[in-house]
Amino acid sequence: MVSERQKDRSVTDIVLCALNARYLHTAFGARYLLANLGPLRSRALLLEFNLDTRAEDIVEALLLKKPEIVGLGVYIWNVSLALSVVRVLRQISPETTIVLGGPEVSHEVEGQALLDFADYVIQGEGEVAFRTLCEAILGGDPPGDRILHAAPVDLNEIVLPYDAYNDEDIAHRLIYVEASRGCPFHCAFCLSALDRGVRYVDRGRLFEAFRDLLRRGVRHFKFVDRTFNLRLDRTLDVLSFFAEEAPDDVFLHFEWVPERLGVKLLAALDAVDPRRVQLEVGIQSLNPDVLKAIAIRRDLRRVEANVRTLVELGVHLHADLIAGLPGEDLASFGEGFDRLHAWGVDEIQLGLLKRLRGAPLTAPDFAMLRFAEEAPYDVIASDAMDFFTLQGMKRLAYLWDRVGNSGNFMKTLPLLASEGSLFRSVVGFSEAIFAQEGRVHAIALDRLTLLLRDYLVNQGLSRDVVEATLINDYRRVGRKLPRELRGGEGRRTGRVGRLDARLPQRQARHHGEGEA
Repeated sequence: MVSERQKDRSVTDIVLCALNARYLHTAFGARYLLANLGPLRSRALLLEFNLDTRAEDIVEALLLKKPEIVGLGVYIWNVSLALSVVRVLRQISPETTIVLGGPEVSHEVEGQALLDFADYVIQGEGEVAFRTLCEAILGGDPPGDRILHAAPVDLNEIVLPYDAYNDEDIAHRLIYVEASRGCPFHCAFCLSALDRGVRYVDRGRLFEAFRDLLRRGVRHFKFVDRTFNLRLDRTLDVLSFFAEEAPDDVFLHFEWVPERLGVKLLAALDAVDPRRVQLEVGIQSLNPDVLKAIAIRRDLRRVEANVRTLVELGVHLHADLIAGLPGEDLASFGEGFDRLHAWGVDEIQLGLLKRLRGAPLTAPDFAMLRFAEEAPYDVIASDAMDFFTLQGMKRLAYLWDRVGNSGNFMKTLPLLASEGSLFRSVVGFSEAIFAQEGRVHAIALDRLTLLLRDYLVNQGLSRDVVEATLINDYRRVGRKLPRELRGGEGRRTGRVGRLDARLPQRQARHHGEGEA
């Protein structure tokens, strides 16, 4: 018997609320929950919002659907907004059942303010547990326990979520996929240290889903597997699939274990076309003592050899370094940065250590670390970097992303490194901007370009050489020159670079060959 409520088309019994960092991102976990609701899927809806949306506006959009259940995934990047949303939702509609899940509430939930407003919290993987809970609530028999512990799911018994990507997602947003789930390593700062083994999606199901995504127009696949190249046979299967069946404008992103490489993997990457591949390599530190302190076993000679080989092959390499790790001072961090740059990686992602609830790094053994009380829980003091150093590192990370990782200054970077250590030069540039502007954020690209010119000239470089190099960079990526750089005989001439339209813009700027 269909109730009057179910006949009302303005009513949705279950609303999944996703709070994404940016519009570009899509809520992969929420789509998994939606896909696995079984008969309840027709009574459910996913609504996605960005972090700059007001909590009241989010609650309004949710309540217009008149839901009985609101499910919300809580992550380190959205916990503050999530708390505001559930607080307003509870005030305005106390009868709505609020269900929370996600990493931020899967550990140490006691004492979290979120718990004051939630009816249920699902800890762990929710694909099966969320459906079971919704069936019980809508069936009039809700469970008595508020905290529900969900076991890891069998990836071959749940529904894959890819039909939950709509045409707008495919046209304008990142499409996340996974071939496996879990991690065998036990890095102390990471929640994946708690995983027990790695589970894989059946090849047939996976490739059928990928074919459908390709048919629908997906051209950028971002794999969320923590260790994509862990098993050679699985890695080769996926790479071979894309080499044989994907158009030449498909771009692939993988998280890559740096020690694992060989002739077969290199051949498979080459067959895909290395320019269409980005590998994210979690280096974290190049100091052996620091790696040992955070339970990472790493053969640094092999890592260097493999990174250099991948660079030579032509893949886009994105390497992570973490500031604030136990025992890592500024000099050690800088040495690691300069070594990575010398190896030729395209992007060095500088991140601050964060306190992830449940991660081994929160144990008493690391009492020397001090973390911010508010999300995203950045480290604010360690045994080797004091508060002021880490404040500078935070500014440095933002500035380096714009100057180095963006690909906008590929010709100018060698000038910045001309005195030896690129790291020390970037630190000096960051400090100079902060002293002059009082900030490093919210500076337009043209203004940043002029600040970089002035800094290099103040370091003793020829103004003509610096300006010619900056103009070359602008021409290379096809940007209009800042007014202050348009003077001078012949500087309006020269071919404007054309970036490879098959690649995402950021990667295309790194690999573009346009010259002034």
